[in-house]
Amino acid sequence: MSHVALVTVHGMGETPPTYAEGVMARLRGRLGALAGQVTMRSVYYQKILQDNQNAIWAHTNAQATLRYPELRKFVLHGFGDAAGLENRKELPGSVYELAQGEIARTLLSAHAVHPGMPVVFLAQSLGCQVLSSYIYDAQKAAQGRPVGAGIWRNIGAWAITTLGRPLTASEQRFIGAGSCAVLVTTGCNIPVFVAAHLRMHIIPIARPTPGFRWINFYDPDDVLGWPLQPLPGGYRELVEDRVVNAGSGVAGLLLRSWNPLAHDGYWEDAAVLDTVAALLRGLSRPAPA
Repeated sequence: MSHVALVTVHGMGETPPTYAEGVMARLRGRLGALAGQVTMRSVYYQKILQDNQNAIWAHTNAQATLRYPELRKFVLHGFGDAAGLENRKELPGSVYELAQGEIARTLLSAHAVHPGMPVVFLAQSLGCQVLSSYIYDAQKAAQGRPVGAGIWRNIGAWAITTLGRPLTASEQRFIGAGSCAVLVTTGCNIPVFVAAHLRMHIIPIARPTPGFRWINFYDPDDVLGWPLQPLPGGYRELVEDRVVNAGSGVAGLLLRSWNPLAHDGYWEDAAVLDTVAALLRGLSRPAPA
């Protein structure tokens, strides 16, 4: 049997470090005995912003009478995340750079288990943009092109500062998504970010591996989840969009007007879970001779 890594990246909003425990447990249940072949890791970057967001919420909630408190809290954390990640991202020590560092450290942890194994990324909401930007920057750096922000502007310096040593060639390829076999995105916001660019500048990531697949799940009732195939620049050829009803069950009763439950239900959706489990199952079995 072959080994494979599953790496999750969370989305916007108030997020605990344990955010991926539920989806990982559901996937282990679907994988059965093959779960032992899957190294599961979760990227957690919300801590970079969350303390200040909580402080702002405490001040405003204590001094004002506000309606829809839970929705307001979601908006505060969610849009605070998006704004923080893009604000002056070219500066050393920016939120953009720190978030990329969390992705790299998580991938290094997986690499230490089985170097070179294929990676399946599962990214939600804002995490789709964060991860896409990370892979895009890594690919530019690998091509010797200048990178304007983040750790890939000078990955060697980042490694010395963070790890106290240079990266091996295997580590650098791995953390640069060089063995990424599948990218699964849910509730993806990438169109919101690329809307700020000129059409000619909308360029997706390149395929990291020959058999690479990008599957994007979106719920038509989720205003923060978008299809990607309509985007220009090569997304139609790169991405497979799939429609799901992520807000089924209790949340489905509320979908006539959008609410955060529609956006946060993807990782409990059977179609999403079955797809990810099937992908992991296929990668954990050696190809027939």
